[in-house]
Order: sequence, then structure tokens, then C-alpha cells
Amino acid sequence: QVIKCKAAVLWEANKPFSIEEVEVAPPKEHEVRIKIMATGICRSDDHVITGTLVMPFPIILGHEAAGVVESVGQGVTSVKPGDKVIPLFIPQCGECKSCLNTKGNLCSKTDLGTSAGLMPDGTTRFTCKGKAIHHFIGTSTFTEYTVVHESAVAKIDSAAPLEKVCLIGCGFSTGYGAALQTAKVEPGSTCAVFGLGGVGLSVVMGCKVAGASRIIAVDINSDKFAKAKQLGATDCINPKDFDKPIHEVLVEMTGGGVDYSFEVIGRTDTMTAALACCQHNYGVSVIVGVPPTAQKITFDPMLLFTGRSWKGSVFGGWKSKDTVPKLVADYMKKTFVLDPLITHTLPWTKINEGFDLLRTGK
Repeated sequence: QVIKCKAAVLWEANKPFSIEEVEVAPPKEHEVRIKIMATGICRSDDHVITGTLVMPFPIILGHEAAGVVESVGQGVTSVKPGDKVIPLFIPQCGECKSCLNTKGNLCSKTDLGTSAGLMPDGTTRFTCKGKAIHHFIGTSTFTEYTVVHESAVAKIDSAAPLEKVCLIGCGFSTGYGAALQTAKVEPGSTCAVFGLGGVGLSVVMGCKVAGASRIIAVDINSDKFAKAKQLGATDCINPKDFDKPIHEVLVEMTGGGVDYSFEVIGRTDTMTAALACCQHNYGVSVIVGVPPTAQKITFDPMLLFTGRSWKGSVFGGWKSKDTVPKLVADYMKKTFVLDPLITHTLPWTKINEGFDLLRTGK
């Protein structure tokens, strides 16, 4: 059956979301239709609105969510109607090179980087006012119902609170994994985290769990420092308070640079600063923020020649379908907290207000 429901449709760039009635087609073979119960908003969604992440319009955005399976297509075995699930913007097909390699997690079935805005079979499950609406990175969670491929959904503990564990669908897992899985931060090490949004704070939590002795949080908004300290930051610095480049400040503070640095903003200037602030021979810098589409980085290759490593991390380096249920189980065991990452809870029809809060750093 086609389901008619409400969704936040983005008809064009730099415009507010429009709450519309949409038709959501039934799941085809190996697809799952989900009733979305809670969704977070993420800077990556905003990047599509502003055009720094290029996607086709009209589109239903959203990729950090939790819900309940409404129905499944033919051949689906990993979930059934009634299961609590988290949609995965990085799927895990289990067959491609990245899925088969122990070091990889960026499944070739992802729509990230291709920006087709369609299901794997090249079609869409959403229509509105007679027009086809695009999907967003295989998830599209700003709607009461969505359809995802079976490789892009993880079944989770039926007792998990969906309004909290939805963060494991993107922000929390991305930051926490960047520290634990991508950088593999060791006990006693020093870390610098650039950007203290939800993902940056999750990096701080990951560094703390890994046993880092010093975690330096960097942001131009000092209002974010109290929460960073609550979650494990040992020092907080605002680049606006210094006359010299922030990487020089960090190198001086740590007597030669940090062991690990993380760029969790998505700006090219902070990516180079994060690289330059880590120890010149064995420092590791991880790019976690989504880079802007049209920009390039120019940097002195000597920064790498002396031995530093520069890495990227998508979804925290985790294999999504395997790891998301485990992270939910860890949350249920109180291994980590999610409440401090939730600043506001709004009815989803106030989605435009939610994005205003995001843009003003609140």
C-alpha cells in the first residue's frame, strides 16, 4: 500500500522546508519501510540547503534517526515489522571491497559522493503534488515514513529510547568512532578537537574513553566550553583570544604538538590548522567534518614529509550494520551518555526553527 503522510520537503536551495503531504511507495525487493519516531538535525543537512553539499532538488533531507519497521519488501531477512531500527546513511552490503576489508567501512552502495538522490535501483519512493522527490544519502528521515535498502538499516534493542539513540545514526557514532576507531587514541595521549558541536563533543567523549590525558577543545564560540569540560575536555581555547595562528598556540601548549587532532567543522582552513598542530613526526590528524564541495586545500608538503598522518573518517570508521546495534547496547549499559548532546526537543513541524538554532550555534 502507498502511505500518505507528512514530510518536510526542500523544493530548492536556500529556502525553508515546506511541510507537505507526500506519498511513500511500498518497499520493493530488499527494501524496508520505516515509521520515523525521532530524528536529529545535522550540519550536513544544512550544507545541502546552502549548496555546499550538492544534491538534486526537490529532496527530503535527514539522516540521523530511529524508528519502527512498518513493512518489508520481498527477500528481507534482517528486520521484520515492529522492529526498532536505525537507518544507516553508510550502508553495509557485506560484498564490496570496503565491506570485505577489515580496515574499511565506506560501502560502495552509499549515495554519499554520487549525490544521485535515488534508491539503489535508480528510482524514488517519494512523490508530492505529482512530482518525484529525491532521497538523501539513502535515508531521508525528515518524513513520517521513509524507505531504505535492507543494507542501510540496523535492528536495535527493543527497549532503547528512540528519541535518544537516534543520535547513534550519525553525530555520536561519527565523533566517538573518529577517536576510538579511526585515530585509535591511546591512554595518556594528548588530543585537540576543533569544533564543539554534537559531533565534536562526541569526539571529546571518545578521547576520554580511550584514556587521553589531555583533551584540548577549540571553538570560536566560548558558550560551548562548559559542556565540553563536562564531557571530558581538560582545556578549552578560543582562537579569537590569540594574536597568533591557533596551531602555534597548540604546539606551544603541548611542547611540540598534540598526538591526535580532529577537525569537526568542515572548513579547509581549520583542516590545515589541525594538521599543523599535531606532533611533526608521529602526530595523526583526522578530518571528520564534511568538506565543502568546491574548495581545495593548499598546504606545505613538509607537514606530511616529517611523518604526520592525515586521515579521513566517515561514520567514525565503523562498519554500520555490525556496530550500530552494539553502540545502542553500550548506551543501554550506560557506557556513554547522550543526553548532553540534546539541547532542544521540538515537534518536527518546527524543523525550520530547529535549523535556525543550529545556525546560531545554540
